[in-house]
Amino acid sequence: MDLKETTATSFEALVSNKLRTGLAILGIVIGIGAVVALITLGKGAQDSVTKSISSLGSNMLTVQPGSTNDRGIQGAGGSSATLTLDDAKALSNNPAITAVGAVSAEVSRNFQVTIGRNNGNYRTIGVLPAYAQIRNNTVAQGSFITQDQVNSMAKVAVIGPSVATELFKGADPIGQVISIKQVDFRVVGVTNSKGGNGFFSEDEVVYVPITTAQKILLGTKSVQSISIEAKSADEMVTATNQVGFVLLARHHLSDPAKADFSIRSQADILGAATTATSTLTGLLSGIAAISLLVGGIGIMNVMLVTITERTREIGIRKAIGAKRKDILTQFLIEAIVLTASGGIIGIILGFALSYFAGRFIGISISISYFAPLLAFSVSSAIGLIFGYYPARRAALMQPIVALRYE
Repeated sequence: MDLKETTATSFEALVSNKLRTGLAILGIVIGIGAVVALITLGKGAQDSVTKSISSLGSNMLTVQPGSTNDRGIQGAGGSSATLTLDDAKALSNNPAITAVGAVSAEVSRNFQVTIGRNNGNYRTIGVLPAYAQIRNNTVAQGSFITQDQVNSMAKVAVIGPSVATELFKGADPIGQVISIKQVDFRVVGVTNSKGGNGFFSEDEVVYVPITTAQKILLGTKSVQSISIEAKSADEMVTATNQVGFVLLARHHLSDPAKADFSIRSQADILGAATTATSTLTGLLSGIAAISLLVGGIGIMNVMLVTITERTREIGIRKAIGAKRKDILTQFLIEAIVLTASGGIIGIILGFALSYFAGRFIGISISISYFAPLLAFSVSSAIGLIFGYYPARRAALMQPIVALRYE
């Protein structure tokens, strides 16, 4: 028998028992679909995080309270109150710091924001005017927080476009009064849309003067972080060193290893986020891949049952001249067709699942050729590996024994 005839015979055998064929490929479909969906979603999440972090600002350094160990992991002191607004002022006014272009301190917390019957829970961030420059924020209406408003602890707010839409339902928010923690704030600006990464969106933020946030909303003198913009990418290291030396002196520390603060660049944050998303995607994909092993075992079981049912057919074919390689090839083709078909369906299912899951959690999926090619190759390999034993068993049958089988 030639390959064409053998292939046709294999397809006829599979089509003759549609239910068993469908059940056989189901495990492969689920496994491949899960792997493709997780790889696609993982890549989309990674791209979204990268885009979100990059949009926060170029050449940005972030100073946070608490030390960082050699692996870049924030220590237990990360929540301590070791940074103040005076630290931020010292960094922006110190003549020894030549590589820094702008400095802003921040405090933040989620608060219920209301106007009339409309309300929502939004991240409220106390900032300095330089925050807009450092984070690449621009206003679509009105103006951003000014230094006069910071100095006077003004009760003013700049809101994100999503906040404006949800609270004001299309009405002009400028000059309107919103309530934060039962304190009235006058809206003086609306920022342009920047989007988000599915977990945090700068379009759903309320900005207020940092002094107002500290005194009225939070009752604290410390700040949660200090954002710094280096004058250029080439001066990032210089800026880091200068900021570190000034803060060590202000905190009366002589040993950098005992610093009660940590300085991280955008590259550090981006690297940590990328590593985390990649590790999580790999872990979940590995777990999903276990179902491929289960599917392969299912294919082997089905093929063994099929060979048992078709023992007399095998005997007849051998009696009329079929060679061992013909029988081996036929059953290998059947196994590969089962897994390859499951792989194709699983790829389509995986992309569909990742599309709808991406829309649900708010990230754009990133489709690459790697996932479907890997999935199809793996599914075909599973057919070859798990189909070989049943096919070889069929090929080694003796014609007389097979013909006597009841």
